[in-house]
Amino acid sequence: MEYGVGKLERVVVVSIFPGEYVLETLEEVIRRECIEHGVILSGFGTLSEVHFHWVTTTGLPPVERFEKYEGPFELLSLSGVIVGGEPHVHAVVSNPQGAYGGHLERGNKVLYLCEVAIGVLTGVAMRRERTPDGIRQLRFDK
Repeated sequence: MEYGVGKLERVVVVSIFPGEYVLETLEEVIRRECIEHGVILSGFGTLSEVHFHWVTTTGLPPVERFEKYEGPFELLSLSGVIVGGEPHVHAVVSNPQGAYGGHLERGNKVLYLCEVAIGVLTGVAMRRERTPDGIRQLRFDK
């Protein structure tokens, strides 16, 4: 285990409009606001298209499965970390058949609305470092 300690500098709240894409919009806001490190504090809304991936094995290297679904879906939760300006976001969505979650990929289209709060961090040096097994592990500089 490793961990870092920083300070919450500011919060950026994003309203993503119908027809826009969640991850692509967050990447644009991160770029515009020069967010180096941060956390997704909250995220919810509705989606007409969902694109996730998740691991399907317990061995290394992990085998990933990518799936796309057409909505409507409730976006119940977004969470994640921004490291070096790159977001790593997970989500939970639901429809009358059940709830689904996974790693958020590009292509999650907003149906009616999506609102996301990003906490911008300072005073912590984070990076992603590839392990010999190919996992991009979060590391901290002390």
